[in-house]
Amino acid sequence: MILDGDEVPGAPAPGQCLRTWIRACGGTAVKKGCDSGDCGACTVLLDGVPVHSCITPAARAAGRAVTTAAGLGTPEELSPVQRRFVEAGAFQCGFCTPGWVVTATALADADGTVRVADPERVFKGNLCRCTGYRSIRDALAGTVNVTAGGGVGCSVAAPAGPRVVTGREAFTLDLPDTGVLHVALVRSPHAHARVVAVDRGAAEEVPGVVLVLTPADSPDVLYSTARHENRLDDPDDTRLLDEVVRFRGQRVVAVVAESAAAAQRAAALVDVRYEVLPAVFDPEASRAPGAPLLHGEKDAAASRIADPARNVVAATHGEVGDVATGLRTAAHTVRGTWTSGRVAHAALETHGARAWVDDDGTLVVRTSTQVPFLVRDELARVLGRAPDRVRVVAARVGGGFGGKQELLVEDVVALAALRLAERGDRRPVQLEMTREEQFTAIPLRHPMRVTVELGADAEGRLTAMRVEVLSDTGAYGNHGPGVMFHGVHESVAVYRCPAKRVDAEAVYTNNPPSGAFRGYGLGQVVFAIESALDELAREVGITPFDLRRRNVVVPGDPLVVNGPPTTDLEFGSYGLDQCLDLAEAALAGTRPAVPPAEGWAIGEGMALAMIATIPPRGHHSHARIALSPDGTATVAVGTAEFGNGTATVHTQLVAQALGLDPDRVRLIASDTATSGYDSGAFGSTGSVVAGLAVQRAAAEVRRRLDALGGLPALRRTEGPVVGTGTCDGGRRSVAFNVHAVRVAVHPASGEVRVLDSVQAVDAGVVLNPEQLRGQVEGGVAQAVGSALQEEVVVVDGQVRTRGFRTYRTPQLGDVPTTRVLVADTVDALGPHGAKSMSEAPYNPVAPAIANAVRDAVGVRPHDLPMSRDRIWRLTRGGTP
Repeated sequence: MILDGDEVPGAPAPGQCLRTWIRACGGTAVKKGCDSGDCGACTVLLDGVPVHSCITPAARAAGRAVTTAAGLGTPEELSPVQRRFVEAGAFQCGFCTPGWVVTATALADADGTVRVADPERVFKGNLCRCTGYRSIRDALAGTVNVTAGGGVGCSVAAPAGPRVVTGREAFTLDLPDTGVLHVALVRSPHAHARVVAVDRGAAEEVPGVVLVLTPADSPDVLYSTARHENRLDDPDDTRLLDEVVRFRGQRVVAVVAESAAAAQRAAALVDVRYEVLPAVFDPEASRAPGAPLLHGEKDAAASRIADPARNVVAATHGEVGDVATGLRTAAHTVRGTWTSGRVAHAALETHGARAWVDDDGTLVVRTSTQVPFLVRDELARVLGRAPDRVRVVAARVGGGFGGKQELLVEDVVALAALRLAERGDRRPVQLEMTREEQFTAIPLRHPMRVTVELGADAEGRLTAMRVEVLSDTGAYGNHGPGVMFHGVHESVAVYRCPAKRVDAEAVYTNNPPSGAFRGYGLGQVVFAIESALDELAREVGITPFDLRRRNVVVPGDPLVVNGPPTTDLEFGSYGLDQCLDLAEAALAGTRPAVPPAEGWAIGEGMALAMIATIPPRGHHSHARIALSPDGTATVAVGTAEFGNGTATVHTQLVAQALGLDPDRVRLIASDTATSGYDSGAFGSTGSVVAGLAVQRAAAEVRRRLDALGGLPALRRTEGPVVGTGTCDGGRRSVAFNVHAVRVAVHPASGEVRVLDSVQAVDAGVVLNPEQLRGQVEGGVAQAVGSALQEEVVVVDGQVRTRGFRTYRTPQLGDVPTTRVLVADTVDALGPHGAKSMSEAPYNPVAPAIANAVRDAVGVRPHDLPMSRDRIWRLTRGGTP
């Protein structure tokens, strides 16, 4: 084939797809998102026609021209379409962007203008999980959203933009493939079983197989795949390869071979004999007496499991005030139970890692992770190595949403690389998850059942709140305690009420594991509480906005859940009142909605959420900046860029402090050998923790530079001016989001359409307006998917949803454009007065839509997602 203008010698292997042939030839601009033609990340032009290279036989490209995003332009000379994507800021993580650029190029005029009558249909084959699509629409229309330069407060373009749109920004596995060994995993067909024997003889006979790892080869160390600054936050209940499997799809054996195909062939020949054990799939049944125990053999104190004898990994039970009296004396009461299903992160870059042992004996792991330093420390612990003998590197990460705050592939490739190095074989070992494995073996969002009971006086002021939560943590407790505690914290603490009771438990089942997901439990609990409050407003006879105004916390109020007030959270600033006013006025100020056609009903709804801007119990970041005599600032900071925009914000902070153009700032990030320590890019901390460390380092450089006499004086010196900064996350602020929607519901089909979407945010001082807008829009889009269509169906521990074909992440035509309104606040704790705003926008969306559906059809939804079949049954009085 002629690949990006160069002739590629040789021929593809029989049955090979075009995507893998391109990558074997060094073309890394095509990405692996699904390998089923559903996401568009691998789109190329075949003789000028856009095709999904993952489902195009490579043989069809023989003798023909194949053009990837890398063949359309260079970072120095962008094509018209590529320039438009940069100028519109039409990407966040950027993993899907080369595919979008190629598809748009096939439809564009010479100046890059894309004129199609039905873009929703034309681009349905291209998915984006990050942006919410508005900025992509802007790119197609030629709208410019970013500025060429500037510091804090400007919509500075992402530094990596030209490389992203040309497919030249390296993601995790965008490395040469020569000499790399590949891993295939043998997974359990049983939900609960003991491994009796493993016969690997036939597998070892397959040509190209170099290593087969079984539970007998696993370190006898318990750990958690969840990663936090304090590793004691999560239960130690996992072994690298375990003799007991607790969910269908759990890894049992790892086969390492010279090609992915050989590894897969050999994995199919591994003979594993099991003793099948009783399984339990319902969390209520799991905590009942007599239920099969998943981790009953473990020491509760050593593993930090609340009650192994009841399958309870974590629990909180407590009360402040007298809830029974508050409910009994209330003028109005409401009660209901709400459920939230499993949701997949659906980051387009699947989990993947490559490991090798350097000549000096250092174990090096390049991986798609949000937490490189925490992965390093736990690998060292599990594998019995000193942390300085382990190096973890994260390139640009293709989406995370909490799903990459885990240790899920790094341990396997690291163990394999070490075992091979003992034999003198230092070839890199790589494991790349398939999309099916992402659905069946990677942690999902925690399903929850939440019961809420509220009491209020005649004016609508709360007299009592009772919240009961049952969380299904699945087979392992990774993030189970944190998600449960966080889920019932800010969702309850945001309301003033003299009597509160919370009873919550996270329970093991033989379902696939649950894990960290955007919002970290708040989305599920907020859905229930905000739905109940909406019903209470109807009982009282006041607007849902006014009910919130009468009950939300204000500065000076303690933040109370079911015990003593939280003391490490503070009102660094307060904009909830503004957010309520902004959202209410925006929704009321639009033209009255007209039903799409006869038979549709219109409804309005709103909900709010509060979130801590930093996780509790410490979150650390260290930054180092060296300003060279030529006026270039090199910033070493450990946080990872996965679409959260930290690279852009850190560049702006340095440019602002030192008076530089942003293109004079160079980042060295997310490498444990060269970057400053960082707890990780989770909990929206990239701006408010790592950002503070960078700002403080820049301030130190500024002071030293001024003492020298400024940049001209520096140019006469021989060395750089260096400054360091740290932040421990000890002081934490709160941020607020209010979402309001207008929907149309078609009872005859169950379809729900969002006609108008507004979110008002309390983000403090906005460091980058376009980036903030994109973060909010992306969070809303992901929440719309969770609310209306996304669900991983699991029946008796068997995952039925195995790809994007049956798991409908929102496409271009599924997401409304959200109006983003910003409260005028200045936070006392954040850099330049900013607050975090990456995961917060997700939380209030589903209840706002549910409240609007209730307003439209007169019946309240209680289950997520509010899919067409559920709404259809609901409007007919059936069980959703």
